[in-house]
Amino acid sequence: MTASLPRQAAPPDEPPRPPEDRRHVIRRRALTLLIIVLLIGVPAGYLVISANQSRDSGKDKEAKYSATGLTAGWPSKVQRRLYQVPVPHPSNQVAYYETNNWKTSRLYVQFQTTHAGLDQFLRQIGADRTALERGAITISARDQGITGWRFKGPGARTGQFYGMVVQKKNPTPTLDVVVNYGNPVYPFVYVVSRTVP
Repeated sequence: MTASLPRQAAPPDEPPRPPEDRRHVIRRRALTLLIIVLLIGVPAGYLVISANQSRDSGKDKEAKYSATGLTAGWPSKVQRRLYQVPVPHPSNQVAYYETNNWKTSRLYVQFQTTHAGLDQFLRQIGADRTALERGAITISARDQGITGWRFKGPGARTGQFYGMVVQKKNPTPTLDVVVNYGNPVYPFVYVVSRTVP
């Protein structure tokens, strides 16, 4: 005789659900579609807008500096250490350009900073404000042409430009520095660091 398996009792009778009416089906599907659009469409739209804004911002900066050879942004830590150009914090409108040939390597850097930042920069290159000479444009016309820097006009006549040369023995870089005090709160600094390998 074989043992029979116990049988499970049948579920109690549940009243059958009434079929969904057409309006309820349409409303449920519309709500589902709205949720999908909100979950996918809104983040996707945000990404598209922010990507376009970022691209436009980059194009503006690229156009501004490509005409002069300068690249917007900070030189790398290696470049700053190699050419001994310590860009202070805080600084803005930072741009740089590097040229190399078999004879001389140059790093061109510009930045706007505070008076404390200027003092920090000068201290780090082994100088102070007393070394800055009023009206001294120490960056050559050749270097000005490469970068698009101009030290002429009313500012030159009113003496807002101060310059100095930090001369060092090769292979340590020599720094040509011009400071524009046209903005009395935030001086603008231009530096050409050149080294002979």
